[in-house]
Amino acid sequence: MGNKTSCCSYSSPQTSHRVIIPSSIEDPLNEREISVTNLQHISERENDDGELDPSQNPMATTIFIARSKTAMIRRKSQHQIATDQRPLKKSSSCSTIYLDDSTVSQPNLKNTVKCVALAIYYHIKNRTSQREIEIFDEHVHPLTRDGAGDDYNKHHNNPEHRQIYKFVRTLFNAAQLTAECAIITLVYLERLLTYAELDIQPSNWKRIVLGAILLASKVWDDQAVWNVDYCQILKDITVEDMNELERQFLEFLQFNINVTSSVYAKYYFDLRTLAEDNDLTFPSEPLSIERAQKLEAMSRVMQDKFTAEALKMGLKKWSSLDNVTNGGVACRKSVAILS
Repeated sequence: MGNKTSCCSYSSPQTSHRVIIPSSIEDPLNEREISVTNLQHISERENDDGELDPSQNPMATTIFIARSKTAMIRRKSQHQIATDQRPLKKSSSCSTIYLDDSTVSQPNLKNTVKCVALAIYYHIKNRTSQREIEIFDEHVHPLTRDGAGDDYNKHHNNPEHRQIYKFVRTLFNAAQLTAECAIITLVYLERLLTYAELDIQPSNWKRIVLGAILLASKVWDDQAVWNVDYCQILKDITVEDMNELERQFLEFLQFNINVTSSVYAKYYFDLRTLAEDNDLTFPSEPLSIERAQKLEAMSRVMQDKFTAEALKMGLKKWSSLDNVTNGGVACRKSVAILS
């Protein structure tokens, strides 16, 4: 599904619908019938710019990293930061190795949410237009009883990174969502902006983020959060509004909720790049003996798993020089230790 060419031919059902339109503006009551045929199948509604869509193509540049680079160039050209004012970055040496506790398979929750909030911040700040859709507009569907002000969509009212992070963190903490879910949320958000030709801005960013989190939590987490649970977090929103938000979000995505591992990894590493460019580094600690043993155990498990899969596929496992035997007697040499 989704491929426009295949070995089997497929033709969409020739469904016919009758549409009544006025024959002229002067006489709107004089109506005539026309026939609409050849309705598009879901596979025919695939995004034509799939090769440029970062939420599908792992080689395409993410939207948030491109917009953040623009802001970084502008900021550096206007305000050159002295190197002595920047905090010193810890570097590994022969005696000490610095590592953080964030990996692709197990990202750090707090830092990942901060990076996702920063990506949303650059989306809003460096938007190029003001395209809106009603379901995400807080003027029409307010999240609070006070609603949104008349000048809510002006550039001077752009939310700060701290405000976005507080909103996302509140939802993740209350719903007990994972860091992986935050990355999937960003993927869905950029897919929505691409598919629906929408711009995230002060008047709609909360509802767009809420819809992306709602969908990501149901797709990624085994124990999904019900829509009524979000109504307990956001007191002034109704279940009907949540259901409609989820339904239209899915329709704008054309029900394409698949995220490949390569796209997920690209977004993870781009978020780390964004953090480094904005001095939002992940805290690193010296590698201890206990953690080194844990990493070694994890590596051994993955190596055994790879070996088992390779044997199933009939691949030959090559021995290293350390495991070469001479007449059944192991000739393993001592391992050199660097001090």
